[in-house]
Amino acid sequence: MERAYARANPDSDRAAGLIENERDLVGELTDSGGLSERGALGLIGVARSTWHYRRHPRPGVPAPVPHADRGQPQSLTDAERALVAGRILAAWQAGESVDQAYATAWDEGVYAGSQRTWWRIAATLDQGQRPGGPGTRCAAGDRDRPAPQLLATGPNQVWSWDITDFKGPYSRQVFKVYSVIDIYSRRIVAYRVEDREADRLAVQMFAAAFTAAGTAPGYVHADNGAVMRSNALAGFLAGHGVELTHNRPYVSNDNPYSESEFRTLKTRPNYPKVFADLPSARDYVDAHVVWHNTTHRHGGIALFTPDQLHDGTWIQAHRRRHTVQQAYYLAHPARYRHRVPTTAMPPAWSGINHPGPEPEQHRNWLQTG
Repeated sequence: MERAYARANPDSDRAAGLIENERDLVGELTDSGGLSERGALGLIGVARSTWHYRRHPRPGVPAPVPHADRGQPQSLTDAERALVAGRILAAWQAGESVDQAYATAWDEGVYAGSQRTWWRIAATLDQGQRPGGPGTRCAAGDRDRPAPQLLATGPNQVWSWDITDFKGPYSRQVFKVYSVIDIYSRRIVAYRVEDREADRLAVQMFAAAFTAAGTAPGYVHADNGAVMRSNALAGFLAGHGVELTHNRPYVSNDNPYSESEFRTLKTRPNYPKVFADLPSARDYVDAHVVWHNTTHRHGGIALFTPDQLHDGTWIQAHRRRHTVQQAYYLAHPARYRHRVPTTAMPPAWSGINHPGPEPEQHRNWLQTG
């Protein structure tokens, strides 16, 4: 208790008295008790560094300047901060995120500070201009059923799909949004918007998706909805050599990629919440899919777009980013404490409840990617 008080009030008489008592006690233990100085300090619980600085105090600073107020030669210039702030505000006005602004600028050859720096600058801006935040997540439930384990190390290996509701103009009227996403690339590979759920419509959607992709995935994952568990869909997928897996009951995290995609779908700034009719719902989803696949810099895949990861063009984009970042580093090495930065790459794999590939498989991906 006394020592805690002394730490909080180092200039008080009480603290000075404690230090004096400890000095006397150490002297007694070394002179009469036969202990070494280290042993005496350990016995009374005083650190050796504390003891050293009591006897050899650090020289005082006449007018100390708080760290936050000190000049930092590696800090962004006012012009650079203004550039970043302008990019962020423009992105917010377009309904985009800070990460989207950062990645877009980088891909355009404009690099001004790290991703974290952009977020720090964003925190100083008017948050009222920021796009609306996300909604709530579903709670996890019964996990008695064994968890599905799926692994994708490339596109068209594992697809995830689900159906969500759009509110119509009348009470209890909804439009059904079907969506299939590749869990590796996050690309929306198939979708449709209808006024009802039907296994026939789901089968048609997957048939068109297989034709467009030129192949069928090894696995399709879904929740436990009636359409997802229908015999018609199961038979169709089995006929194409596709294994169908399902969530555990009430465990929404077993389908994280579809949940995340719907979360993005419904938190866009232009999301109307209520749709006048089926054509307007379809128009909204059409535009969303184009944006999501071709423009959205996805945080889960190193801020590349799903299309770039799906077709492999992320490699060229990564090289361009690396060139821009290295040029920035050479111009401002102190901002990185003279440590050469690395340009982030997308994950080598994606999975659902899966620990990941064997180390050898992961290493081979890095060598070929």
